[in-house]
Amino acid sequence: MTAFTFLHSSDLHLGKGFGRMPQDLRGRLIEARHEVLSTLAKVARAHGAGHVLLAGDTFDTTGPSEQVRRQAATAMRAADDLHWWILPGNHDSLGGEELWARFQDEAGDNVHVLSRAAPVAMAPGVHLLPSPWPHRFPGRDLTAWMVDCATPPEDLRIGLAHGGVVDFGDNFDSSATIPPDRDKTARLDYLALGDWHGPLSIGPRAQFSGSPERDRFRHAGRGSCHVVTLDAPGVLPRIEQVVTGRFHWGAPTLSLTPGQDVTSAFEALLPSDRGARRDQLLKPRLQGFLRLSERAALETAIAEACPDFALLEVEQGELATEYEAGDIDEIAPSGALREAVDALFAEATAEGGDTETAELAQAALNRLWSLVREV
Repeated sequence: MTAFTFLHSSDLHLGKGFGRMPQDLRGRLIEARHEVLSTLAKVARAHGAGHVLLAGDTFDTTGPSEQVRRQAATAMRAADDLHWWILPGNHDSLGGEELWARFQDEAGDNVHVLSRAAPVAMAPGVHLLPSPWPHRFPGRDLTAWMVDCATPPEDLRIGLAHGGVVDFGDNFDSSATIPPDRDKTARLDYLALGDWHGPLSIGPRAQFSGSPERDRFRHAGRGSCHVVTLDAPGVLPRIEQVVTGRFHWGAPTLSLTPGQDVTSAFEALLPSDRGARRDQLLKPRLQGFLRLSERAALETAIAEACPDFALLEVEQGELATEYEAGDIDEIAPSGALREAVDALFAEATAEGGDTETAELAQAALNRLWSLVREV
């Protein structure tokens, strides 16, 4: 038979609001999620794939705005040289009857909402076995039916499912966990999985594609999709991971010690191409110890870099400050301010004290020292 190539993606979460992000960044992130539809179409065409499989959570909720729903349907309908196969997931389950009824009316004949757990002949010699979510918490493994599903022995069998092979948290219904050997027990040539937002291989035939546009720091890098080629039934798939995302997410860890060139160490975390930083969200986690002067140099470096990035949010909860006698004298040699500084110093250095109180006291001392230096 002729090799069959398709694109596997998932978790677009169209309509996600990014409410915890700064206001000026939210719009950019929301627009990038819509634009990824045209990116997926371009990738499919470039690789000779006539089918795009979306393994759940195409929408962020069962009630996206009319604008989000209709524009998604319009984008897919416009790519009428491709077939879009859409699996309802836990976020956009079939419980959203109005969503899927309106979406199907607005989309073209090339867009297929998979509302039944039954085999679909998606191309000559190719059967798709989808497992749509009937509602948010189904209470069972939705892929179990694939095991006893009969298809012609000479046909390819592609499973399409949403959910974890382990408990992914985030209010995940653990009773819906997919067995890690489902590709074997259901005799699948490939199992296209969604729900985990980063690429993850369960086995050579079972893969999470990850989201085509990242939306959290848990999954570093830019979003991607899988281009999958099946040469024949029983033959291992050929899988190519293709980058599709605009925004790069990263959460590196940096350990610091007194005497270190903290400015150079911090700048080494940052991409050298300053122009590329506009589409980067970086959340470095700093740990270790610094002296007050080094802490001030670090704060200056952070402030200098922030405007370059879509988001630069530095976590310093694990970074402590070493205080020297001269530091306290430099902030306030005497008077009422010195009394306040001494009280902060006692809280910042107390052994066995409240961690949050100590961190606040350290932050206050760091700020006071910086203000004195500025004056």
